[in-house]
Amino acid sequence: QVQLVESGGGLVQAGGSLSLSCAASGRTLIGYATGWFRQAPGKEREFVAAISWGGRSTYYADSVKGRSTISRDNAKNLVYLQMNTLKPEDTAVYFCAAKSARYAVDASSRERSWYDYWGQGTQVTVSS
Repeated sequence: QVQLVESGGGLVQAGGSLSLSCAASGRTLIGYATGWFRQAPGKEREFVAAISWGGRSTYYADSVKGRSTISRDNAKNLVYLQMNTLKPEDTAVYFCAAKSARYAVDASSRERSWYDYWGQGTQVTVSS
């Protein structure tokens, strides 16, 4: 069992930056691909980014590509999402998720059902 806890959310002005963290406990994240999703009020949870278990493969949603970077530190059991040039439409609860997978991430990582474990989320609010 993997427990995931997100942190780093908060209130930021448009154009600003935030770095989210996802901490894993229960077992190591080695061997687990990890993704970030977000859910705005009244909307479905949507894919943001994913990273393979070793960190060599990444996949991004078009909406954040070029503005966000997903990374991980397996020694610390942490996964990060650096978001830059934030926009009001980035406002949402951000969730991390993990999937037991020792291969590169691809379009499959966009699907919520692909993941085995989820965190509780952290709120990101971008003011205009």
